[in-house]
Amino acid sequence: MVDYETFCRIRDHLFQIISHRYERGATLLTTNRIYKQWASIFNGDATLTSALLDRLVDHVETVLIEGKSYRGQDHAEA
Repeated sequence: MVDYETFCRIRDHLFQIISHRYERGATLLTTNRIYKQWASIFNGDATLTSALLDRLVDHVETVLIEGKSYRGQDHAEA
């Protein structure tokens, strides 16, 4: 868990990166959260989340991968 100041810096940097990349080139992002859950990631900041998602989902192709985690296989076999 990170403290609030660190969280805010990370959140702001992510927003700056996505904003800078918007309309300039391809960006690949992976997450285990659906879009509806993103506000909770950004500490309930609906405005920031909405602005970030507006940039991310414009011209997007979302690929949903379902099934067991490949990373979890090593732990399951042990």
